[in-house]
Amino acid sequence: MSGHSKWATTKHKKAALDAKRGKLFAKLIKNIEVAARSGGGDPDGNPTLYDAIQKARKNSVPLDNIERARKRGAGEEAGGADWQTIMYEGYGPNGVAVLVECLTDNRNRAAGEVRTAMTRNNGSMADPGSVSYLFNRKGVVIAPKNGLSEDDILLAVLDAGAEEVNDLGESFEIVAEAGDLVAVRTALQKAEIDYDSADASFLPSTTVPLDAEGARKVFRLIDALEDCDDVQNVFANFDVSDEVMAEVG
Repeated sequence: MSGHSKWATTKHKKAALDAKRGKLFAKLIKNIEVAARSGGGDPDGNPTLYDAIQKARKNSVPLDNIERARKRGAGEEAGGADWQTIMYEGYGPNGVAVLVECLTDNRNRAAGEVRTAMTRNNGSMADPGSVSYLFNRKGVVIAPKNGLSEDDILLAVLDAGAEEVNDLGESFEIVAEAGDLVAVRTALQKAEIDYDSADASFLPSTTVPLDAEGARKVFRLIDALEDCDDVQNVFANFDVSDEVMAEVG
């Protein structure tokens, strides 16, 4: 099991409780707007919108905010921004590869924010394509254990295209091809198994092991990037052992 996955799950659990809740809400609202704009405002006919709304609800975004975002994206209400998805590539401490996914209405501002966060935290920007080849686009579903075993999850999702199930401690990470994400999520629903999130993600094909000092540096860089208003997601190819995670806290 990837140490990165365990770290990301820990961050996910804390996100709704910490002082950055406002930033998290803003990112989830953006996802809803973009999904509604690209695939229509009906969640039943737009799986990406459905998943964006479910994720926002799981993170306690008020229902009124969710509905207004859906309407703005679908053109039912004025005020929607022209969000563009941009991917930046770079390297962090210890040669860790970093992908930064932005959703912005100002490309120059986004580029400046990402570059500043990189250079201030021992990172550097890289040319397009120099880092992305180290990652694969995958569908990732996070499901709380709720007394279920790994076999219970496998039985529900294997025929839907799931490739692997990883034990993250208090939850399971289900990995599939990006095109099978909706089928896997639907299979869980049919089996009446709860899930926290269903997202398209970038998972590393190779990882860089980190000691405690290296992990702290990489985590600081990722935190700085995630603090940028235009940054939606940060993906990196580091791996940390349970011992290092315990030391870093």
